[in-house]
Amino acid sequence: MNYQALLQMNTIFISILIESLPFILLGVLISGIIQMFVSEEMIAKIIPKNPVLSVLYAIGAGVLFLACECGIVPITRRLIAKGVPLSAAIAFMLSAPILNPIVLFSTYIAFGNSWSMVFYRGGIAFLVVIIIACILSFQFKTNQLKHDHIGHTHHHSHTFTDKVKGMFRHSIEEFFSVGKYLIIGALLAAAIQTFLKTSLLLEIGQGNLSGNVVMMALSYVMSLCSQADAFVASSFRSTFSTSSLVAFLVFGAMFDIKNTIMLLGTFKTKFVLCLMAYIFISVLGLTLLFIS
Repeated sequence: MNYQALLQMNTIFISILIESLPFILLGVLISGIIQMFVSEEMIAKIIPKNPVLSVLYAIGAGVLFLACECGIVPITRRLIAKGVPLSAAIAFMLSAPILNPIVLFSTYIAFGNSWSMVFYRGGIAFLVVIIIACILSFQFKTNQLKHDHIGHTHHHSHTFTDKVKGMFRHSIEEFFSVGKYLIIGALLAAAIQTFLKTSLLLEIGQGNLSGNVVMMALSYVMSLCSQADAFVASSFRSTFSTSSLVAFLVFGAMFDIKNTIMLLGTFKTKFVLCLMAYIFISVLGLTLLFIS
């Protein structure tokens, strides 16, 4: 391990943190607002009782929410703890980093004003979210949070000032809780990017199936923010197929190293592994089926 490699690893690590921190801060702030100002009764009134409608409602909320895959985790945890069904909360978590207007617009710009890539990315992501939500609604009957008590803290303060103070206190606690997983994930991503030879991946990713798998693995390792990943994907246009590029754009925005570590700190391990496997299979299958 030479000095140059360590320097490169340090640069990648810092860039991942700088890219992710604003969204983490936004996420924990919104989590604090939900904790102090949104009651379980309000959630029950907002979320439809019908499981299909609740998932579609959650996807719609995700479209309007500007967040990346790491900043959305603390919000998802808080929503589940407040009583949002697991399938709807995960649908929100998976759709927000891909289907929001900023991400879709950046995809349009990155691929030379190409609407086809926007439709491919948005369409495949929507189908994946629906598939995952359906599977989760049948397989898991509990909320799968590691610490189920987090949403049941009773606050006896009633004044607006006390609630604001509680919101910031909760946000700070949430930041340190989530932040350590972000740091570990970013460090792992930086190490793998530094010491894994990308040329090796390019060599084995020349077939249709292998190309999609390699690009999904690459998106997982690179841990890019979804607002910027399209510009990286577009640089591979001469090397990989459209199907592989869409697989990169969809899978990486739903699952990467840094948010895997965060999810493992939030949800039960079996649930996270199942979620990752379902997303991987769904993205791979849909991109091979619908995109040449």
